[in-house]
Amino acid sequence: MTLTANPETLKGKNSEGEKTTVSIVECNRIGILHACLLTEAKFKVTCVDDDRAVVERLSKGKVQFLKQEIEPILRKSLENGRLQVTHNLEDAISQSNVVLVTTPATINEGGRIDYSGIEKTLKKLGSHLQKDTLIIVTSVVGIGITESLKETLESSSGFRVSVDCYLAYSPVPFPEKQTISSLTKCRRIVAAFDGASLEKALKVIGVITTEGAKATLNIKTAEAAVLFDAVYRSVGSALANEFACLCEKTGVDYLSVQNMLSFSGEAFYQPALNNFGENPLLMLLEEAENHNVKLRILQTALDSSDENVKHGVSLIQEALKNCGKAMRKAKIAILGVSQTRNITDHPKSVLKTFAKILERKGAKLSFYDPYLHRKTSTEGRIFEESLMKAIEGADCIVIFTGHDQFKRLNLGKIKLLVKMPAAIVDFDGIFDPYKVEGEGFVYRGLGRGV
Repeated sequence: MTLTANPETLKGKNSEGEKTTVSIVECNRIGILHACLLTEAKFKVTCVDDDRAVVERLSKGKVQFLKQEIEPILRKSLENGRLQVTHNLEDAISQSNVVLVTTPATINEGGRIDYSGIEKTLKKLGSHLQKDTLIIVTSVVGIGITESLKETLESSSGFRVSVDCYLAYSPVPFPEKQTISSLTKCRRIVAAFDGASLEKALKVIGVITTEGAKATLNIKTAEAAVLFDAVYRSVGSALANEFACLCEKTGVDYLSVQNMLSFSGEAFYQPALNNFGENPLLMLLEEAENHNVKLRILQTALDSSDENVKHGVSLIQEALKNCGKAMRKAKIAILGVSQTRNITDHPKSVLKTFAKILERKGAKLSFYDPYLHRKTSTEGRIFEESLMKAIEGADCIVIFTGHDQFKRLNLGKIKLLVKMPAAIVDFDGIFDPYKVEGEGFVYRGLGRGV
């Protein structure tokens, strides 16, 4: 059975929040975002984490990402008593009607998907589980994995799912990219082994999404649907990066092409260094391998991520060469590293790899992001306290995340601070190439064949 749950039906008469206590196991990005949305919907929420430093920080209403969005909600929820934070799993579970498991699948040293973290969480959860509790797994998993998680939960708790307790699957794709706004607009899939579990899960998930939910009693179909959707987008992103390379060589501006096709209503991805969706790609590739099926396009998309980073480095080398300079000893100012534009967030995951390649080639790097504290560091690299300090004497300016502040840069003044001739490499497509080159800079950007 597959059905679409209308958001108005789910929200209009819902009073679940007033009588439901939710425990969220693991205070990661997805866990905290769910906590914010659920407390805003009047649920009582307890966040649980083994890391005492995380618990202490969260209990003060502080986080290390999306601060402007999240911290006001956390402080309000802590003050009005709708949010509690603890490291004591037993106490939290014993007082909860609903438990959200946000532990993600990881990639082990052998490059394989590892579900041991989720299994460990369910074992710990099972030993303290109360009868009639609903457990919702929000992590993306491979096809058939939820069934094995069900067995883990039953063996550790002594309860039978669909009889003594309830289990549902409602994953969040691309968890590393989610914000409160995007999670609210995320069209959730909700799946369960029985009708009662499905109905209960819909009442919880339904109040935090404005887009309704797709509900099904076929768990494998739900697992496949989430993976197919995530992988479809990852392949689309990889294809956009390949188109971008072609545009650079043929003198075509990819962003102009993208704008021309925008009327079609289909998503036409912008090229980017950050390729998300590695886990879903690996999950499907491993599943295909188990059944002796070759998914060549998926493997190509997975491999293209590393190549894309190398291409970004080559654009910088090319731009410096056009300035009559070499990478060795060149000062490169990297502006904007936050994962999300115009908001405090974790640095983009690709930054470490990118910076290491540049440094191995002899470049000297400086970093500036108006949304990250000066003491923020990545692999020992400290961020400059001001934009002027970061770009002073630079041979190349790299726009890594296109915050609005950078769109307003006065290039006429900037060229008085850098070491001309200098280059601007725009990975986020925020500048008009002709205006940049009109000011005397060498311009390069992903897909900007102009």
